[in-house]
Amino acid sequence: MKEFPRTEVAGISLPRMIIGTNWMLGYSHRTASADDMIRARYSTKEAVCETLCAYLKYGIDAMMAPFVDNECQPKQVLMDGIHMAEEKMGRKIILIDTPSIDVSDTEEGRANARRKIEAVAKNGATFCLIHHASAEQLVCKRTATIDRLQDYTKIIREYGMIPGLSAHMPELIIYSDAHPEYDVQTYIQIYNCMGFLMQVEIENVRRIIENAKKPVMTIKSMAAGRCTPYVGITFSYASLRPQDMVTIGAHTPREVHEDVEIALAAIERRYPNMEKRNSPQQTKILGGNQ
Repeated sequence: MKEFPRTEVAGISLPRMIIGTNWMLGYSHRTASADDMIRARYSTKEAVCETLCAYLKYGIDAMMAPFVDNECQPKQVLMDGIHMAEEKMGRKIILIDTPSIDVSDTEEGRANARRKIEAVAKNGATFCLIHHASAEQLVCKRTATIDRLQDYTKIIREYGMIPGLSAHMPELIIYSDAHPEYDVQTYIQIYNCMGFLMQVEIENVRRIIENAKKPVMTIKSMAAGRCTPYVGITFSYASLRPQDMVTIGAHTPREVHEDVEIALAAIERRYPNMEKRNSPQQTKILGGNQ
């Protein structure tokens, strides 16, 4: 298999495609029945391993998830599947964890945050990107600051991990870049062709990414299934910078191979080698008999 293009974040080599996990953990962003379908598919470590091995065949060896905060599936199923895939393929998977932490300005809050960050480190994460639900509580738009952020990035460093922000709120990128004393090495940002879950217009988020001082990990590239892989993936890779990454989850190994081919084609500026979609009574122009 062709090795997927890579970039670098804080001295760590990462593939420009990151393994997404919503379609392993049961976060469909669609319906409860879709969540149940996902959880049923990935109820065993063998199922997790099978799909991860498909990614690893292309050297796609970084995975993003709320590993410690995973509530939709027993944590051990996911981690056992990861370890099984690593052993089978002889390649370690770089874990990018996105924990929610207690950001209360109290001794108890700081102790809770430390315990959560310690758990992330013990789980083997290389990157600890504070979840937007926590990070956004620290934002002050009046002063354009992220108050007390350094308290938490310092703890992340103490446990040997690389700090960053899950920046659903675009101001997090702008404010971080405006304060070089903030130890933020990368960001997660929602970015897709439909504007799904994005807090401001697509063009403005694209401009923010273009001017970001650190590499950006984008998520929701296919708007949680609201657009086709060809449209969503092509848009992301065609419009992002060479140092930026796209987080792409898949429901089956075959889907991994399709998504990787679409992504490579977008990067190489060619049409992907993929099967056409099937539907009844297709006209001749679409390859049918009508």
